[in-house]
Amino acid sequence: MATPREGLAVRRKALGYSQERLAEILGVTVGTVGRWERGESAPEAWRQPRLAKVLGLSTVEELIDLLHPRDEVPAAESCDVDRLERALANPSEVDLVTVAQLRERVSLLSVRYDGERSTGLLAEAGQALGQTRLLREHARQYRVRRDLLAAEAEASTLMGQFVWDASQRRDHDTAREHFTTAAEAARGINDPVLEAVALLRTSYVELYGTEDPAEGLVLTERAAEVARGHSEVLTGLADLHAAEGHAMLGERLACERSLERAQDHFGRISDDEPVVEMFSETQYGRLAGSCYLRLHDATRAQSTLERVASQAPSRSKSRTIVLANLSLAHLQLQDLENAAAALHVAIDCVEATWGGGGLKVIFGAAQQLRPWRKEPVVDQVYDRLFTMMAAS
Repeated sequence: MATPREGLAVRRKALGYSQERLAEILGVTVGTVGRWERGESAPEAWRQPRLAKVLGLSTVEELIDLLHPRDEVPAAESCDVDRLERALANPSEVDLVTVAQLRERVSLLSVRYDGERSTGLLAEAGQALGQTRLLREHARQYRVRRDLLAAEAEASTLMGQFVWDASQRRDHDTAREHFTTAAEAARGINDPVLEAVALLRTSYVELYGTEDPAEGLVLTERAAEVARGHSEVLTGLADLHAAEGHAMLGERLACERSLERAQDHFGRISDDEPVVEMFSETQYGRLAGSCYLRLHDATRAQSTLERVASQAPSRSKSRTIVLANLSLAHLQLQDLENAAAALHVAIDCVEATWGGGGLKVIFGAAQQLRPWRKEPVVDQVYDRLFTMMAAS
C-alpha cells in the first residue's frame, strides 16, 4: 500500500498553495499532484528542481526527504523572521543561512509572478532588494558577500521584470537599470547563469518594449554566448527569442533555424540544469506561434497557438498572450467570430493577472478589429475593454 507523503502536503499548505494552484505552476494536472501526495507516484527527476524551488526548499535533497520520509515527517519549517531581523539590526553578523532565506523569498516571488499582478509584488521585491544591499555592504565574510551578490543579481532581475510589467511595458529605462545592476553583480562573482538571465531579460525590453529587433538580437546572442555550456535552458530561450527577432524582421529562414536550435537545446536539458524552473513545456509553442503570426503564416500560427492555449495554466500571464495572438491569427484568416471569442478569454485572464505583455497584445488585437467595430461580436469586445479599464 502506498504511504501518504504528509510532509509534502503540509509544505504545500504552509505556502498557501492549493493542489490546483501548484498544478498550474508546475504545468501538471491536479490528479498528478494528488498522486504525489498520496505516495502513488513520484515527480520525474527533471521536474524535481522546479518543485523544490516552488516549495521554497534550498536543495533537491530536502525535497527527496519529503518524498521519502524516514520515520516521521517533521512539521513544515516556518521562515525564521527573527534571524533576518537580527541580521538587519546587526548587518555585519549576517550569515549564510540568512542569505539563503533571502534568496528563497526572492525565488517564491518569481514563482508567483505568472499568476499575480506585478503591482502587488513590487513592494516585497523592493524590500528584499534593499535588505540584500544593506547586508552586502556590511558583511564581513567572503562567502557571505559572494552569496549576497548572487541574491542581489536575482532580486535586481526580478525588480526589473516587475517594474516593466507593472508599467505595462512602458518603463524601459528603469527595467534596464535593474537588469544592468543584476548583470554587473553576476559578473562580480563570475556567475554566467545569473548574467545570462539578466541579459535575456534586457533583450525582452528591446524586442517587446521598444520593438527594436536588431538590438534585441544583439542581446539574445550575448545571452546565448554567456550561457553556452552552463545552461541548456537559457541557451535555448535565447535562441527562441532570437527567432522572434528574426520574424519581426521578416527573416523566415533565420527564424526557423533559431527555432530548431532552441528545440535542440531544450531536448538536452539534464537533471543538473541550474535554472530548470525557467523552462516550460509550452514555451516553444508559444514563441513559435508568435513567430509564424509575425511572418503572416496565420494557418500555422493558429494551429500552434490553439495547442498551447489548451496546455497553458488558466488565467496566467503567458496564456493571456497566447490567446491574444490566437485572436490575431483568426483575424488574419478572416474568422471574426473566433477572433472575438479568443480575445474574450484573453480578457478573462488579464483581469486576474493584469500582465503588461497581455494588455499590450490585447489592445493591439482590439485595434486590428477596429474596421469591424459595428459588428455585434466586436462591439462586445470593446465594451468589455472599456469596462475593464474603467475599473482598473
